[in-house]
Amino acid sequence: MPRVRSIVYVDGYNFYYGMVRDTEWKWLDLERCFELVRPHDDIQQIRYFTSEALGDARERQSVYLQALETLPLVTVHLGRFKGRSLTCRVRACEYTGSRRYQVLEEKETDVAISVRLIDDAYRDRADRFVIVSGDSDLVPAVRLLRERFADKQIIVYVPASAGTRRAAAREMRRIAHKHRTMPAEPLRRSQLPEVIQTPGGAIEKPASW
Repeated sequence: MPRVRSIVYVDGYNFYYGMVRDTEWKWLDLERCFELVRPHDDIQQIRYFTSEALGDARERQSVYLQALETLPLVTVHLGRFKGRSLTCRVRACEYTGSRRYQVLEEKETDVAISVRLIDDAYRDRADRFVIVSGDSDLVPAVRLLRERFADKQIIVYVPASAGTRRAAAREMRRIAHKHRTMPAEPLRRSQLPEVIQTPGGAIEKPASW
């Protein structure tokens, strides 16, 4: 029996903060990881969506993205961060300076995932769409995909530790045909080599994160 064609869509920051941040698994081989998660699928592509990190993390992230680009099935989609000014509303705060402060918001990722989902469905690039995210902003795109392509299957993996608030992701779980909490074991078993040799030179795992 032929394996089902699938595409995996990884919401990078959702995945990082839900599964990876406090672990030793940051040098992750996404291709190996999802081959373990979906061993019976014929994975056509793994789309990894993220934004360029700021500050000290930028160089480490750049090295990791270079490593991902050596994996045949992985495609990296970069978004961006945008500054936003907010007002502190904590009434008990005794600070006498300006109550305005700046935060950074990741932009374009949920839109980019949504566009790729619909485009891949219309181009019939897969029969199964595996979404690794608990972000409810993706619900409209998933709903449209289900309405327009009744023969396509949508599976959601929520990247979070079981039992945590982040693991709830009720809207994403409800809209999918099947849903699961992302298992941790494949991450442990899917680390890249510490040194990756490429025609352009060696890519080395960062000494610290």
